[in-house]
Amino acid sequence: MFRSISSYKNHCQQIGKKTFGNWLTTSSFLLKGVFTTAQNTPYPGQPATGPGGAEYIHQSVAFFDAADKADGYWLFEPADPKPDSAEVVIFLHGYGAYNPFAYGKWIKHLVAKGNIVIYPRYQKNILWPRAEVFPKNAATGIKDALNALQKEGRVHPKLEKVAYFAHSYGGVIATNLACNWQQYGVPKPTTMLLCEPGSGPLKGARLREYSALPPDLQLLVVIGEDDYVVGDEFGRLVFNTAIHTPQRNLITQRRSFNGMQWILATHSEPYAYDLDFDTGARNYTARRVLMASRLNEVDFYCYWKFGDALLGYSRKGIYREFAFGNTPQQRFLGYWKDGSPIRELEVTLPE
Repeated sequence: MFRSISSYKNHCQQIGKKTFGNWLTTSSFLLKGVFTTAQNTPYPGQPATGPGGAEYIHQSVAFFDAADKADGYWLFEPADPKPDSAEVVIFLHGYGAYNPFAYGKWIKHLVAKGNIVIYPRYQKNILWPRAEVFPKNAATGIKDALNALQKEGRVHPKLEKVAYFAHSYGGVIATNLACNWQQYGVPKPTTMLLCEPGSGPLKGARLREYSALPPDLQLLVVIGEDDYVVGDEFGRLVFNTAIHTPQRNLITQRRSFNGMQWILATHSEPYAYDLDFDTGARNYTARRVLMASRLNEVDFYCYWKFGDALLGYSRKGIYREFAFGNTPQQRFLGYWKDGSPIRELEVTLPE
C-alpha cells in the first residue's frame, strides 16, 4: 500500500508512468494519497465473482480532497492501471458523514471495479448550513468535481450512465437532485440505490412526493427492520409515489440469528469504514461509524450486490436478476458459517 505521495511517485517512476506528475500539475486540490483497493483474496463472506464479488480490475485508488467548503467534494479515481476514462458513481453520504472513511471499503470496491467515485460534501458541520440548501451544495460539489476531471491528466468521466448511491439523508438529497437534475445542472441519474434513506426529525430538502423521478430511472430502495434513526417512512414514500418510474423495487432487510451469530438490520449497515480515507473529522456520526460498522454479508449480498447489479444492468445489460423482480438471486443474503442460508431479503414490487 502506498502510504505517502513520495512512495507512489517512486512507484510510478519505476514502472515508467507519468500519472503522478499529471495529477499534481493539473489539480488545484490536494492529492491525499494513493492506496491499494483490491485484496489477494475476498473478504470473509464475500463472493469471489458476480455482483458484490472480488473481481477487480484496478489495484489502487487516488484520493483527492477539495472539501474545505460546505459545497466541496472528495474524489476517488481508479489507478494501477490508470484508465483514460471511467464511469461515474456519485456517492451521497448520510447526515454528518462528511468524513469519507465511513464508507471507505465500499468506495474502494467501486473504484477497483472501474468507477470514478464523486463524494460531494453538502454540510460544513453538524449544525450548519440548514438542510434546505443540501441539494444545492451537493450539486455544486458534483459539478466542480466533473469540471476537475475534464482537465488533462485526469481520468475523464463518462456521463451517459451516471449512478447515484446514497445513505440516510443522502437519499433525500439524491431524490431531490433526480427530480430536479436539469435545474441543478447535474447529470441525469440512470440508476439510483437508496440505502436506509430518510431525514429523521428534519424536513429540509424533502419533497411532498416523487412522481417527478425520471421514468427510465432504475431505482432500488433498501430499508432496515431495525432502523431507529430514520425508519422506513421516507423510503416507502419514494417507492409509493414514484409512479412514473416503473423499474423500482423496495427491499426490506431483517435481522437474523442462527443461535450463535446475529445479522443486524440497523441504520448503520451501509457503513464500511476504512481509515485510509480518514480526514480526521470527528462528530457523533463518525463515532457511530467506528462503533457500529461491520463488514459482513449485508454489505456483500445487499448493498454492494445491488450497487454492482444496477451498474452492470444499466451499462451492459447483465445482472438484472440480482437487482429486480423478486428473484432468488435478488433475495439471497449469503450463508452462515455452517452452510445454512441467512434470512432472505424481502422484495416489494410496484403495483
